Amino acid sequence: MMNAQKTIGVDFGGTSIKIGVVQGAEVLEYAPPLPTQQYASPAEIIDAMCATIRGLLQHHPEVVAVGLGMPGWTDFYRGVLYQLTNVPVWNHEVPVREIMEQALGLPIVLDNDANCMAYAEWKCGAGRGKDNLVCLTLGTGIGGGIIINNRMLRGKTVSAAELGQTSVCFNGRVGPFGNIGAVEEYIGCNEVAADASSRYAEQGITRTPEECTPYLLAQAASSGDAVALSVFDDFAQKLGCLVMNMMYALVPDAFIIGGGVANAGSLLFEPLQQHLKAQLFPVHYAALNILPAHFGSDAGLIGAGLMAADFAKGAIS
Repeated sequence: MMNAQKTIGVDFGGTSIKIGVVQGAEVLEYAPPLPTQQYASPAEIIDAMCATIRGLLQHHPEVVAVGLGMPGWTDFYRGVLYQLTNVPVWNHEVPVREIMEQALGLPIVLDNDANCMAYAEWKCGAGRGKDNLVCLTLGTGIGGGIIINNRMLRGKTVSAAELGQTSVCFNGRVGPFGNIGAVEEYIGCNEVAADASSRYAEQGITRTPEECTPYLLAQAASSGDAVALSVFDDFAQKLGCLVMNMMYALVPDAFIIGGGVANAGSLLFEPLQQHLKAQLFPVHYAALNILPAHFGSDAGLIGAGLMAADFAKGAIS
């Protein structure tokens, strides 16, 4: 991939903003991350991103475009961000592409961060060569990206594949938009940590939610901790409901699952397969293909960079 064009990718998180120079599936240089919550307005955030990008351009003047993956409601075609998840100051529509193109003099492409992860896996990762994919990111929220017939599914309002907002319980918890039983209200990292803490308390064990991160739970489960194992089984059952729904609806070539909880490997994927076997028609289960994501924490950055390169040459799909 060293003959690929250089781009700059931006992976916008609720805690920090990662920015780096991308070439193909590699990140050539990282800028110091920006502290997301430090800024008082969208204008300040955009100014800080532009200043960091200019610094990278001094070392990489051959960069052809910039890609941004942002965790909110984005309009890919207009280059507009409507709202940023977990960033209270960004609560209104902002024409990000127009502002940044004027500031940087480079093509700008903007998409949801989960779509960027899906783009990376589709083009260069676990889904390379496959025409139909459902990609899931498991983190604070549950993000999704869908590829249908070798094209990114965007929907009429360019906000398709918000899979974390789909329901796994018709009379369950209320999601942020009034949606009932949203899956991320059960298996988002914060919800899993709170659930694990409660389960430990039932056993007379004191564990704060901060002591129940996916990493720490995976360590405990690997050592045979019954509570941690039960948490992973429950997580797999609820995630399995989402995968089941998508399997009956789409029958993709593969499901690609990434994010923090996916790093648990067999602790997650083995019970997930068991729950799905119990819920799927045999023909559907035989066609089921669940793959761990190839890219780790750089997936969004790489996907934004790859998308920017395709956007610059008019090959975006």
